[in-house]
Amino acid sequence: MAPRKTERIVNLTICLLVSGRYLTKNQIRQAVEGYHDLSDAAFERTFERDKDELRSLGVPIEVGGYDAFFDDEAGYRILPGEFELPPIELDAEEAAVVGVAARVWQHASVAASTRSALAKLRAVGIEPDTSALAALEPSVQATEPAFELLWNAVLERVRVRFTYRDGQLRTLEPWGLTSSKGRWYVIGRDVDRAATRMFKLSRMAGPPDRVSKPAAYEVPADLDLRERARSLGPQEPTGQAVLAVRHGKAPSLSRRGEPTTPGVVLPNGFTA
Repeated sequence: MAPRKTERIVNLTICLLVSGRYLTKNQIRQAVEGYHDLSDAAFERTFERDKDELRSLGVPIEVGGYDAFFDDEAGYRILPGEFELPPIELDAEEAAVVGVAARVWQHASVAASTRSALAKLRAVGIEPDTSALAALEPSVQATEPAFELLWNAVLERVRVRFTYRDGQLRTLEPWGLTSSKGRWYVIGRDVDRAATRMFKLSRMAGPPDRVSKPAAYEVPADLDLRERARSLGPQEPTGQAVLAVRHGKAPSLSRRGEPTTPGVVLPNGFTA
């Protein structure tokens, strides 16, 4: 979906989720950004397409009577109990994707649109149930003690300081978090070394400390976090080595290796 369409459908979901009652098309048109400037015919077409798309995504839109005394006008709502998902366990790669969604959720433009929709619902006499918004907000669970603090530091652009496994104190401007082979890493600018660095969260000696106010630095506009992680990570092996192993020792290493070609001279009791 294009960004404008995506934002409109998210706003429609928020509107129907927090209303607590059936909303008429006219009320929805007033409350949802993206419908205001459409003609009557264009609004009808767009609204019907948006409803169909939400239903195809599994969002349960309920249709019912707007007025208890009259049944001539249909209303629409989403019941929070039917919309919420049960807890889902994610691996590190999947959680990284959800983390991107969480960052989008907190983006200022989305937050502003949400506030606008809530204000317009109140303007037409409908008090929204804001607790229902929790069903929309992604949640990322991670076992690393430093994860949540670093995640918030990335969102707020706050410098952090921590002791790494080598015993040295590091000050970092974190740009983002990424995962590889089930492990979490933070990438950013090492202030003391004036260079880009990547740190493994499990090698930090305790959670980092926040050492600046929010918006203390800028993240490179052209940052490709995955590509930067590949460039900073260990390089793929490009050579071969011959190892001498005693009989019966290091079985897993012996299984992964291949026998050497004839002519290699080894000490007694060793194989290669």
